[in-house]
Amino acid sequence: MILVILGLTYFNRTSSTVEISQKKFEHMLAQGDVKAITIVNKRHVEVTLTPAAAKKDEYRELRERSPFAMGQQVPQYRFTLSGGEDLLIKKLDDIQKDVPARDRVEYRSEDRQDFNSIFFSSGFFILLLLGFYFVMRRMTGGGPGGQIFNIGKSKAAYYDAENKVKITFADVAGLDEAKQEIEEIVDFLRNPSKYTQLGGKIPKGALLVGPPGTGKTLLAKAVAGEAGVPFFSLSGSDFVEMFVGVGAARVRDLFKQAKEKAPCIVFIDEIDAIGRSRGRGQMPGANDERENTLNSLLVEMDGFGTDSGVIILAATNRPDVLDSALMRPGRFDRQISVDKPDILGREAIFKVHLKPLKLDASVDIKGLAAQTPGFAGAEIANVCNEAALIAARRDKKKVEMQDFQDAIDRVIGGIEKKNKIISPEEKKIVAYHEAGHAVAGWFSEHAEPLVKVSIVPRGVAALGYAQYLPREQFLYTTEQLLDDMCMTLGGRAAEDLVFGKVSTGALSDLERVTKMAYSIVSVYGMNDKIGNVSFYDSKRSDYMFEKPYSEATAELIDNEVKNMIDKVYVRTVKLLTDKREALEIIAQELLKKEIIFQNDLERILGKRPFEHQTTYQAYTNGRSNDKKDALTVEEKTGGAEEGPADEASKA
Repeated sequence: MILVILGLTYFNRTSSTVEISQKKFEHMLAQGDVKAITIVNKRHVEVTLTPAAAKKDEYRELRERSPFAMGQQVPQYRFTLSGGEDLLIKKLDDIQKDVPARDRVEYRSEDRQDFNSIFFSSGFFILLLLGFYFVMRRMTGGGPGGQIFNIGKSKAAYYDAENKVKITFADVAGLDEAKQEIEEIVDFLRNPSKYTQLGGKIPKGALLVGPPGTGKTLLAKAVAGEAGVPFFSLSGSDFVEMFVGVGAARVRDLFKQAKEKAPCIVFIDEIDAIGRSRGRGQMPGANDERENTLNSLLVEMDGFGTDSGVIILAATNRPDVLDSALMRPGRFDRQISVDKPDILGREAIFKVHLKPLKLDASVDIKGLAAQTPGFAGAEIANVCNEAALIAARRDKKKVEMQDFQDAIDRVIGGIEKKNKIISPEEKKIVAYHEAGHAVAGWFSEHAEPLVKVSIVPRGVAALGYAQYLPREQFLYTTEQLLDDMCMTLGGRAAEDLVFGKVSTGALSDLERVTKMAYSIVSVYGMNDKIGNVSFYDSKRSDYMFEKPYSEATAELIDNEVKNMIDKVYVRTVKLLTDKREALEIIAQELLKKEIIFQNDLERILGKRPFEHQTTYQAYTNGRSNDKKDALTVEEKTGGAEEGPADEASKA
């Protein structure tokens, strides 16, 4: 900063002045164009013009050369003394002898240090060195705002015995198979002779694959807490930088540090940030910096000179976009699937997250596990936290089962909008819409069992919703999918049947039905005219704009989808027409109570005519030998088998 100030001061005084001869100066003085004269170090003279003189044409060149100097009260000209200061003073008196004393131009003399002498003086040189040291220290990471010389260094967080991660495998629930494979890697690091004496080799890498929120990063944290060896953790985005070559340099630096600490574990979260397939989606002239980073990673993981002792863990929810060279054995020998938990896994996860909560005796963990199908570990943790917050808001001493029910409703449908103003006409439409879902699902054999119907507004735009209890199954038949479509179209069919017109409330229903119909026809090969053909490509590029079939096939698919939806809709209307009395009763019950449960439907419609055990019933019956007195959900919640399901209606 000091250097800049001195430089600006010097150059403001010197670089804007024009060298002239002493004779030229005498001519300017005789014309009355000079305002001030400064004799510097008895060697140079600086001349400042009057404002009027600065506008004359003879000084136009100076104005064009340095307009800033012409507009300021600074010297514009300078010349070198030829005969000394005394001779100059004598000439000044001679030139101004006829000028009145008050109008004469006075001169002043000053001693000024030269910029070069300042620069090379010992004091300033030391100051300059200190400033240079301070700047370099900041640039190399000694203070905030630097890091320019550390840009190629790895950003991995390092954990060892001193700063060990506190999470262990005991904190990971519902992932038994994944834990078993990960624990084997940790066990090898602890007892390598157990495996090497049989000739076995530890896998070089393990890739954790699964949907978001299922616990991939939690597993890695548990490995860091259990392994007892150095652990490096970073994200795939930490390799990404705007400068060319930085990503590859960071990869090399990471593995250099890891080899120095071997045996050790390196965890790369969201590896798809740098591991995408090479050449996919590249535009002409696109930057291949990401590919260079990936190439460097491939070489370090299993290249010509790769050393052993470094185990790579990585996690992603996009395995379909990863490069095949990255996925091969020798780099990632194992692909560990971390899926959403089943009912047993959800029960174990609930037990982990319920430990810190003060629970009421009414809380049934098995019931909660049955009511949350499709929930990942992160969603279950959110339900437990929301239940505790709801109980605290209600000034309760313990968290009750009803608080968990409300928490599940909030996670699925959003916060309850008690003060939302709805007109009586809209409320009536919503009631019949939801009643249509209830009746269509109740009398469709393969539809998911209904749990709860509500016309209380929730979330952003949901004026009502129906809750179902999906089955724990992975394979669906055509009949099951068609019954599900029938149940989903029940709301639109009820509006059409009762009011003779439809509303926009069936948007989410129509979206779901359309996706389901296209899947039946073009993905699962369940249509007679299209045949056993699937146009789904699991490795399809995000940049693919062409359909993998002809225009004629596309038209045939569209026609088959429309015919399928039309047939299901006609079937739904016929079903609701036959059950019109039940539809009216349920709609009026909803208008009266706003929320009805499964026991209300049984009271109004009678027992469901299809004998199918719910997931919860099958689960509890299968474990009745262990606990014969297990309470059912009906007993716990007053006959309401409340549970989450895909939201069938947003009226």
